[in-house]
Amino acid sequence: MVELISLSDGDNSFRVRVLGRRSPGVLHLHDQLDAEVIVASSFVGGRLAMSLFPSDLEEWSRALDLLAAGQDICWRDDDHSPEIKIQPYNEEHGTVAVRVEDLGSSCVSVFLPMSLEEGWIDEQRKLLGKVRQEWPSEVLESSPGAFEWRR
Repeated sequence: MVELISLSDGDNSFRVRVLGRRSPGVLHLHDQLDAEVIVASSFVGGRLAMSLFPSDLEEWSRALDLLAAGQDICWRDDDHSPEIKIQPYNEEHGTVAVRVEDLGSSCVSVFLPMSLEEGWIDEQRKLLGKVRQEWPSEVLESSPGAFEWRR
């Protein structure tokens, strides 16, 4: 298990934990990762399964660049996984804010304002690097629907 995202201020926390490869050795599924979203606060706690593709990790890398530039992001905006929105500065609370919405299944939404330490984005970049190191992309999609092992 390796954390891809870990945000906490002691009261509220939001994490995405990568559990491992979905189907190791199965060419077209080998690089897909099983993961879970974990939300915790004094008021609410929850856990939600999700899958990650190499493209999701690339999108998370770009999202971190946008957050570093002070822009709000929306990551994993599709019908099959939780939608994760992060504001580097929420005016109402004066903090970083995370919203997780499970629109495709439970229709539950959780909003977590968090007072994070300076450098929190750099910490998330390090976590992304650990995930990529632990589970590097080993499959290449040479054309739509055609896969081969990277050499």
